[in-house]
Amino acid sequence: MKEPSKNCSKCSRLKKFRDENKKKHPLWFNAPVPSIFNIKSEVLIVGLAPGITGANRTGRPFTGDHAGLILYKTLNKFGFSEGIYKENGYDDLKLYNCSITNAVRCVPPKNLPKPEEIKNCGIFLKSTINSHRNLKLIISLGLISHKSIISSFGLKQKDCKFSHGGKHLLTKNLTLIDSYHCSRYNTNTKRLTQKMFDDIFLESKRILAN
Repeated sequence: MKEPSKNCSKCSRLKKFRDENKKKHPLWFNAPVPSIFNIKSEVLIVGLAPGITGANRTGRPFTGDHAGLILYKTLNKFGFSEGIYKENGYDDLKLYNCSITNAVRCVPPKNLPKPEEIKNCGIFLKSTINSHRNLKLIISLGLISHKSIISSFGLKQKDCKFSHGGKHLLTKNLTLIDSYHCSRYNTNTKRLTQKMFDDIFLESKRILAN
């Protein structure tokens, strides 16, 4: 599986932002965040990008911020993980039948990557997807993630519109299901409730059972 190097410079703006954060917080990870990857996983969860005080600090996707609290609690509820999740990443958390990655591997300023940065990182997302042997389901958290996945398969965006709970057949044996991102903003405004998020994983279980 192809992952960006620790000093990846494909996106000059993101590298500059990483370098600035290294000076401010030299003990943080401050590098492209690698996937949590299991070659045998049937499920791949794709987020947007590392949060500045989350994965950019800890070096593990969705670890250290509000979105991680929601995601890992939900994964545990539906049997995709076991162990205790800790925000600093020093825990015994283990994923089952599930991998996690981000569409963009480096933290972007204001949590908003530019189109060319998303495109630059597409090679890594495509490699992560293709490296799975048994993949049946991809769960997209948010619009940017959704668009990146659709692009990875060479599909037309107009034919695969994003909507919470929307499903798209990527290949004969691989389904994409969309969810609003489990960010603090979305959960605080009730754009995404815990029930809505649970419904995504209930549907995921049904898809895997077929």
